[in-house]
Amino acid sequence: MKKLNYSDSNFQQKLEQLLAWEAGSNEEVENTVKEILNNVQSKGDSAVVEYTNRFDRLTATGMSELVIPQQRLQQALDDLPSEQRTALESAAERVRLYHNHQKSESWSYTEADGTMLGQQVTALDRVGLYVPGGKAAYPSSVLMNAIPAKVAGVKELIMVVPTPDGVVNELVLAAAAITGVDKVYTIGGAQAVAALAYGTDTVEQVDKIVGPGNIYVATAKGMVFGAVGIDMIAGPSEILVVCDGESDPDWIAMDLFSQAEHDEDAQSILISPDSDFLVAVEQSIDKLLDGMERSEIIRTALNERGGMIKVDSIEQALDVTNFIAPEHLELSVADPEELLPKIKHAGAIFMGRYTAEALGDYCAGPNHVLPTSRTARFSSPLGVYDFQKRSSLIMCSAEGASELGKTASILARGEGLTAHARSAEYRIINR
Repeated sequence: MKKLNYSDSNFQQKLEQLLAWEAGSNEEVENTVKEILNNVQSKGDSAVVEYTNRFDRLTATGMSELVIPQQRLQQALDDLPSEQRTALESAAERVRLYHNHQKSESWSYTEADGTMLGQQVTALDRVGLYVPGGKAAYPSSVLMNAIPAKVAGVKELIMVVPTPDGVVNELVLAAAAITGVDKVYTIGGAQAVAALAYGTDTVEQVDKIVGPGNIYVATAKGMVFGAVGIDMIAGPSEILVVCDGESDPDWIAMDLFSQAEHDEDAQSILISPDSDFLVAVEQSIDKLLDGMERSEIIRTALNERGGMIKVDSIEQALDVTNFIAPEHLELSVADPEELLPKIKHAGAIFMGRYTAEALGDYCAGPNHVLPTSRTARFSSPLGVYDFQKRSSLIMCSAEGASELGKTASILARGEGLTAHARSAEYRIINR
């Protein structure tokens, strides 16, 4: 892992180099995705089937073979080992309980002259959920994306999940059953994004697409934005641990591993004012790494993008933290609540020595779909609010229209928009 010291004159430059990450999309990927989107938009189901057979090595003759019926979802849930089912249902209930607190309601107020102003909150009609399939199968992604949509009141939730070589992940199907997913198609890649964005004879067009995917999926989501909404274009996983030096070094090493094992581009950073502790964590990393199943991925991620930052104080650590704006932030200190008001930018904040980031990935309750690549400076975790939209309400009384019309008339004529002005002036009493 790279070693940085806040006191060095070139610290800021080194920090920016550590954080730098180039999105993997390139001209070849973009051209491929553009062709897929165009073909699905023009040819519909036949293009989806063709690409699915080609990329997932299937032999489907039509879209009917790429639909998973509801009873199959329930069967997957019923057949789960009791331990897995209990864990999945417990996690789902905690996620649902948390997101129930996020639901917005419509509101209005009436002014003295009888004019009513307000906001009407409504759910999106139909949402598409992309779930990675095959070996990279994440039932937790189903929970985190589907539950807030359902809490928001989304009428129809359509899930797409690729099944390369026909491999179906039972936990993913069980999660779909638990969360009330309405339809599931075994399609993936850019062709699945296109089907959701534009609609086909079989796949209904959605209003928004959420969920993680590979570079082709991310590129496709970026290209269809505007035709539909999207959640975000996510970068590699990140964890930043701020520690006062009093936590168990093995715990911190494993917390750093927990994100590094995602892929080689993941980023794990530790900040501490205790140089001896940084050495101890490095020793723990050396001790524990070879015993990890994904040791080579972890090793590469730590070597390429990992960092240990020595600061002079926790206050300096928080300054660095706010610049990094991490996806996951662990405050492994004695009194994390004291530090909380000083944290301005972070996707999720894990407070105290016992709160491992992994708990948030699965079952704590808050959403694990979080802003990456410093976007926590201006964006938030996925939530119920992402599946609701707001309409402004304006209902003027005769008196209110007359008074507002005078103001609107002056401003409209100042902008040279005569029709605007006259439209307002017609409602002025005793003109």
